[in-house]
Amino acid sequence: MRSSLALMAGVAAIAGSAGLAMLVRPSLTRRALRLPQAEATTYALRIAGMMLFALGLFLGGFAAMFVAAGGAA
Repeated sequence: MRSSLALMAGVAAIAGSAGLAMLVRPSLTRRALRLPQAEATTYALRIAGMMLFALGLFLGGFAAMFVAAGGAA
């Protein structure tokens, strides 16, 4: 069960950091994905960034609480 928790924490870290980068600097993400420079693109990237950041928070929180509850024994 340890490897699945490590995988979950890794996915949480990757999703959270990617989402935070999309929230803070959507222009970098837009250039990396070669998307057009438009207001709608910026809004879509911010929404997607918030969803990824929330995914990272939830996965990380669930993994941490599972370990804290003694479920990883």
